[in-house]
Amino acid sequence: MHDLLFVLSVLSMIQNSFIQLPGIGEKKEISIWNDGVFSWGDYIKNKKESGVKIDENKSLIQVQKCLSNLAKNQVDYFYNALPSSEEWRLFREFKNHCLYLDIETNGGDSFSGYITTIATYDGSKIKYYVNGKNLDDFIIDVFDYKILITYNGKSFDIPFIQNYFNVELNHAQIDLRYTLASLGFKGGLKSCEQQLGLRRKGLDGVDGYFAIHLWNDYYYNANQKALESLLAYNIEDSINLEKLMQISYNMKIDNLGFENFEKVPNCRTPSNIFQPHFETISKIKSKTGYNY
Repeated sequence: MHDLLFVLSVLSMIQNSFIQLPGIGEKKEISIWNDGVFSWGDYIKNKKESGVKIDENKSLIQVQKCLSNLAKNQVDYFYNALPSSEEWRLFREFKNHCLYLDIETNGGDSFSGYITTIATYDGSKIKYYVNGKNLDDFIIDVFDYKILITYNGKSFDIPFIQNYFNVELNHAQIDLRYTLASLGFKGGLKSCEQQLGLRRKGLDGVDGYFAIHLWNDYYYNANQKALESLLAYNIEDSINLEKLMQISYNMKIDNLGFENFEKVPNCRTPSNIFQPHFETISKIKSKTGYNY
């Protein structure tokens, strides 16, 4: 027990959470916080002072399970226990186990289409995968992580990947489309970025549909600049997901209305390893009449 309580020396939102316990919903959790019980350690201490024996109290047994699973970094335990609307709470504790992920496709659906590029970022390393080059490496690399963070990934990216590679991604997921929507930010990824004051240098007018034109120019015309522009766009999606996750996590903390919960510090946005080729983008726009 002493070793498990050591985990509480630095608290994160997951350790302030009680909503994952049986019989505790949103209102009951807020009531617990209002009583000055802000962490599992507070909860155990409070129950002990009330004369409750740990092995005879269901909620204390569940808190013990939480402590044990946290000590083992068992992300799945908390992912399955938390309501889907509260998946954002996983972020701070398991930040180092997260992979920010975005895919581009040829425009077909998840059964008839194919993936053109994949970009990932883990808070430190940017990786990219290109169809016809190293796309299969993604399936090896993705299992180094426990949480996939996407925008609309639950509906699009993840099912597309699973169908394309015939593989099951059994990771925990945080889909920022739903997290941001719950905070009042709706629309596509680029729209949410703009609403939150994020700007993309050199990629104005490029969206998922235009990315198909970039791929076609590379694939059919061997235009490497088109591929570099596509990768610049794809990577920008993945690295911006970290910033959106950090912003939305802190906004969620603010909305809880308690000063006792730790926020995450501002992340350092890395430099994109590719730059868009303006001449190629302008040429495609002119040729296709594309108007974003």
